[in-house]
Amino acid sequence: MRHYFMDDPTLPDDFREFFYYFAGQKIQLISNSGVFSPGHVDPATDLLLRLLPPVTGRLLDLGCGYGAIGVALAKAYGLQAPVFADVNARAIACARRNCAANGIEGLFALSDGFAEIPGQFDCITLNPPIHAGKAVVYALFAGAAERLASGGRFYIVMLEKHGAESARARLGELFQTVETLHKKKGYWVGVCDQAEVNGEA
Repeated sequence: MRHYFMDDPTLPDDFREFFYYFAGQKIQLISNSGVFSPGHVDPATDLLLRLLPPVTGRLLDLGCGYGAIGVALAKAYGLQAPVFADVNARAIACARRNCAANGIEGLFALSDGFAEIPGQFDCITLNPPIHAGKAVVYALFAGAAERLASGGRFYIVMLEKHGAESARARLGELFQTVETLHKKKGYWVGVCDQAEVNGEA
């Protein structure tokens, strides 16, 4: 089975160009086969973006896919050098193209977890790859906890049916506070502050 959180260079390309509107900006995007949510910004990502306060500082779009979150936030708020990270080379290639199309100077990390991601961040966003398994997702939580700068914020969106309750419990072990921004119609959006890591993921 092919999954968007795996790198499968054998897939034939299926590029889809579309527009997304955020914070008064018209954002040009392209997706490809083997990358999450082809041809449109998925409802969970859209919800997360629209609940975020204005973002400043250094941004990490973790598990970026084709980079919708990072591109939208960078374009709306003039962020400098946001980092786009994904394990999927096709996703990173799309994120590069989407940054170029929107005049954004991004940095790109083809990375399994945080292995190839440099530095600390003021804001980390994640729509987690649930079907990669709990161990993978919780390792991303732990990495985010370690990589937040002082005063940083980690924003996450999940479907309740995909284990949001147990995820909140794990996040509570990793972060000083975990707050709910939204819990309605099966979605949970949370924000976690600067980390205090208590054990390994």
